[in-house]
Amino acid sequence: MNLNTRLQTEQSNPEALPILLIHGLFGSLDNLGVLARGLKADRPLIQVDVRNHGLSPRSDEMAYREMAQDMLETLDAHGIDKVTVIGHSMGGKIAMTMTALAPERIEQLVLIDIAPVDYCTRRHDEIFAAVKAVTEANVRLRSEAANVMRSFIAEEGVIQFLLKSFHEGEWRFNVPALWNNYATISGWETVPAWHGPALFIRGELSPYLDDIHRDALLAQFPQARAHVIAGAGHWVHAEKPDAVLRAVRRFLAL
Repeated sequence: MNLNTRLQTEQSNPEALPILLIHGLFGSLDNLGVLARGLKADRPLIQVDVRNHGLSPRSDEMAYREMAQDMLETLDAHGIDKVTVIGHSMGGKIAMTMTALAPERIEQLVLIDIAPVDYCTRRHDEIFAAVKAVTEANVRLRSEAANVMRSFIAEEGVIQFLLKSFHEGEWRFNVPALWNNYATISGWETVPAWHGPALFIRGELSPYLDDIHRDALLAQFPQARAHVIAGAGHWVHAEKPDAVLRAVRRFLAL
């Protein structure tokens, strides 16, 4: 699948290893923009819209192997052989699955608030209800959409995050496909152990990455390190961008 991408090559060393940034569920390539801005002087960057998100193609399928293959094909299309990958939430699972398909093409991994496990739970039903209500209300302005969503979602930050993908009355993520594949997206198929360097960044207040996930995480990523960002939830890079960027830069030795 030919994904929508944004390339940035502003660093002084064009031969430096590129960084691939992969957003999470309901997001777009802009969602890791705070990290891109902090890293673009050091490495070439490639930001992508995951399938069924942003301006990338639509599909009925959302299995992680297929989404990881999308990433590899996108790298091929840009002549990129090897990358460091940074992924948040669903994007982190895509990044981890890439190590099963092409382990030799991944130099380092940074996984933001996600574990390689099947969560066996539904955490986004309120969001689905809100976005469907906006569609049914037939509104076109973000301010109107926000008013509809406040009946379903209490966190203003989540509403504003979602509205970044609302344009002229349409959602730029494929709501039916995400709904139909939600069990797959929250699930996981164990990958073979990948022995490269991996940093797992956890939001202290988030349930997505916890001590109960330690054994599964180390079985699949035995060289993993962990870094906890105090006072942050699941959207840790948006809540504490400077702290996340510092952790990433230390790990990548930039």
